Formats: sequence, structure tokens, C-alpha cells
Amino acid sequence: MHTHDVFVSYSQADRECAFDIVAWLEARDIGVWIAPRDVSPAAEWAEDIIDAISSSRIMVLVFSASTNESVQVRREVERAVHKGLAVLAFRVEDVLPVKSLEYFLSSQHWLDAFPPPREPHYERLSAFLKAALAATPNHGMGEPSRASAGQTELRRVAEVSVAELVALDHAPRPHCATPEQLHQMEIELARFIGPVAKHLVRHAAASAVDLQQLSLRLSAELDCEQDRQKFIGACRMLGATPL
Repeated sequence: MHTHDVFVSYSQADRECAFDIVAWLEARDIGVWIAPRDVSPAAEWAEDIIDAISSSRIMVLVFSASTNESVQVRREVERAVHKGLAVLAFRVEDVLPVKSLEYFLSSQHWLDAFPPPREPHYERLSAFLKAALAATPNHGMGEPSRASAGQTELRRVAEVSVAELVALDHAPRPHCATPEQLHQMEIELARFIGPVAKHLVRHAAASAVDLQQLSLRLSAELDCEQDRQKFIGACRMLGATPL
């Protein structure tokens, strides 16, 4: 079975974007498997896809509102997580996964591909994958260390690349908080809702006028009043709300 660097999963509505990503990655010597292009003519479709997922090192999920409606994408992500494959969600729209997908993506990693144009985001994705693939040993199929190594390196690259990713986006830092305050708020919110906290903080910070408004907006993401008060209290310790 041939090993691929990246398996690209996408809904039909995002087909054009998915194949743009493939062209971008392959131009940078990253091996990609994508359906239907790489499905063998004599192969059974589902079996070929499962084999391709099993023989890949990272799954790139092109994520949009239509992804939430795609049963096929959900099955591919489920198989990838079951196989221990690292999944990198590449969000092309500012939406969050429905619960059935959130279950599988809550411990995975995200890159945002908005606002347009998308080319700088494709470049960022390429650089991210290059770093992750270079740092991850290409273990043989079926080895447990393959899965843990892939997730560990995606996490490590995500952590050390924050500054580079922001620079590539040319995105100004929100004026309502320092990078250190935003990072601490991400940590505090993640205690209650997991990794998606990073994206909620970034989204809310883009339009919040001050730290107090930001902390109150984020607390509204929590269903439990006790959790909301705990989060607001933690933000108060960070100087996010008046004492």
C-alpha cells in the first residue's frame, strides 16, 4: 500500500477549494490523495478511501457550513480519528462543527482560511504541513507510534507557529487585549469547552471594544451559570474585568 503525506477530505460544495489546495500542496512536493481523482478504476470506492486514509500521515479537512451536512465527510473523519490519524481542519468559512463532528474534532487542530483572498492561507497551510511532516517520522502502517507522533507534531507545530501564522495572515492584534491576555483567556475557556476555545476567543476579540466586553461575550458560550461565573472570575484575575 502506497503511503501518502496528506488525505484531503471535503464536501462537494467545497470541491473547487479542495482541488486548489491539492495543486498548491503538490507544487510544494507534498504527496496528496483526493477522491475521485485517486480512486482506482477497478477498486470499490469505500474500500479505496479507507485504504487511503490508513496510508496517509495527516488528514486535511476542508471545513465549511456544507461540511456539517455531509455524511460522507463525517464518515471519513470518523475513520481517520479511529485510525489515529492527525486531522487538520482548514476552515474556509467562519462556522463551527455540529455536535456529531465536534465529537471527533474537539482534540484536533484548526487553521482559518478567511478573510479572502485564500492564496495566503494556502501558503500558510503548506508551511504548516511541511513543518509537521518533516518533524514526524514516517512509521510503517499499523504502528501505534505513528498516530501519537502525528498528533504530537501537529500540536507542537501549532504551538510554536502562532507568531508566524499571524504574520502570514497580516492580521493586526486585537486592541482590546494583549497577546498574553488572549492566550490566558483561551486557556481558561478551554477548561470548560476544549480546543474550540481558541477560535471563540479570536473571533470575539476581533470586535470586542474592551476586556470586560470580551470576557462577558465569552462567558455566554458556557451553558452553566456556575461555569460562567468561574470563567469571569478567572478573567478578573487576568485584569479582564474590573475588580
